[in-house]
Amino acid sequence: MTGLPLPPVPEPYHLPFHYGALHNIGVDYLVEPGPVRELLAKRHPALAAAEFGGRACVSLNYQLYFAQYPTGGGITEEVEINVIAHPRNAADRLPAVGYGEYARGYDRTGLLGIARLHVLCDNPFAIDAGTRLYAEPKYPGWFVTVLPSLNAAAVHDRWSFSCRRAALEPDRTDAADGHNGPDGQDGADAPRRLRRYDEELLAVEADLAGLDGEPVVNTPITGYGTDQEGRLLAGPLLVHQPYRFHPLDDRTAGRIRLTLGDRTAEAVGDLARLVGEAPAAGVWTYQSAPVAAHHRAYYLP
Repeated sequence: MTGLPLPPVPEPYHLPFHYGALHNIGVDYLVEPGPVRELLAKRHPALAAAEFGGRACVSLNYQLYFAQYPTGGGITEEVEINVIAHPRNAADRLPAVGYGEYARGYDRTGLLGIARLHVLCDNPFAIDAGTRLYAEPKYPGWFVTVLPSLNAAAVHDRWSFSCRRAALEPDRTDAADGHNGPDGQDGADAPRRLRRYDEELLAVEADLAGLDGEPVVNTPITGYGTDQEGRLLAGPLLVHQPYRFHPLDDRTAGRIRLTLGDRTAEAVGDLARLVGEAPAAGVWTYQSAPVAAHHRAYYLP
């Protein structure tokens, strides 16, 4: 048999990684391709930026997810700064799709994927796992959010997340903060305590109330990473239910507000250079369905 060996799965991790619940909002920007090509050549030289009508696509992807392990559960928040890209040697296999067709999942080759430029995350285990399993450029951050929720007096179709600066500090104490690792093992030797700072790096506010949306089957999503040896990795993410896609135009792009903090921070500076003043082109959301409900109590005579 010919072909490349599969990347290793280091202990204590197991694949596939199963999400118990996922809440997700992504915002896409169609931008000038020059700066995107330049940064992509430095970070992922085996990839080329996809173009839609002569524009490249930068995508912000916020996730809140839960995972269950044998000894407990863990909650993770993260935001990815991505570029939609494909392997350079596969350009002749790509279908000719526009942005709207891409966002609706018309490309079934899996070649149009997300090239991760920065991933900020509040779970030390997830930082370690993403780095070691998928060559993600992943480092600490933390989040303040307002998300649609059935556990609120009213369910509004409004999303916002603020990503704040954080750092990892040594801590060998078994996690009592909800960030248990796989099988409850200590596993990686990376620091485990997240230290939070007030400094805001970036924030997104999305008001989707009243906007038309449509269900789209746009996964598996191929996530690209480049390891320390320069090898290109591709890891598919399969979400088992449709996303909801909101195409935006000049009339509705103002429903999305992006705020950037200190631009000397690498992630913020890169995002500022790539997106500039470009309006948002589309929004896609996903919320896991509830699996149970504890109802209101009643009196017994």
